[in-house]
Amino acid sequence: MTVVELRQYTLRPGQRDVLIDLFDRELVEPQEAAGCTVVGQFRDEDDPDRFVWFRSFPDMTARHAALTAFYLEGEAWRTHRDAANATMLDSDDVLLLRPETDFPPMSRPLDPVESSSRILVLIGPPAADFAEPFASFVTEPAENTFRALPVREGENVRAGVWVFPDLESLRAFESGLATADYVQRLRLAPTSRSSLR
Repeated sequence: MTVVELRQYTLRPGQRDVLIDLFDRELVEPQEAAGCTVVGQFRDEDDPDRFVWFRSFPDMTARHAALTAFYLEGEAWRTHRDAANATMLDSDDVLLLRPETDFPPMSRPLDPVESSSRILVLIGPPAADFAEPFASFVTEPAENTFRALPVREGENVRAGVWVFPDLESLRAFESGLATADYVQRLRLAPTSRSSLR
């Protein structure tokens, strides 16, 4: 995959599990049938009203085709968009990224199962010195060709992703971090259908 979206949604109070239930049940497979790869979806450990997810594509041309197929032509989004949008206050906090080191192959659990694992995402300046991340990404400078879904423009960042067996392990790793290396930290708990876990 050469194009990755890091999507952060601010939700209406108390609506995160409503969106997650709908997303995991109705919106994962239809996106993948349209040409997207839903890498992982998460609860933000530090904000009960934030839903975070990664989605990837082979390239920018494939991204446009997949998003067109899902959002403009697909039955699943047409059926469920009102219910999904009703949970959201903002869905425009999106970083368009390209991999330095990509996510390794992953598979979604056959049966929904909660995991004790935790994901750490650090977003920093391009020169941020991240230690041995699971995967790392930098800003994709190409123009957003699917304007119906805004992305953060005019930014240049590096994002690192780490996977830990539990929250305690994540916090132990954090204790050695230099805060100057990042401007945003996301501590994430995978949903029961997240591939990244």
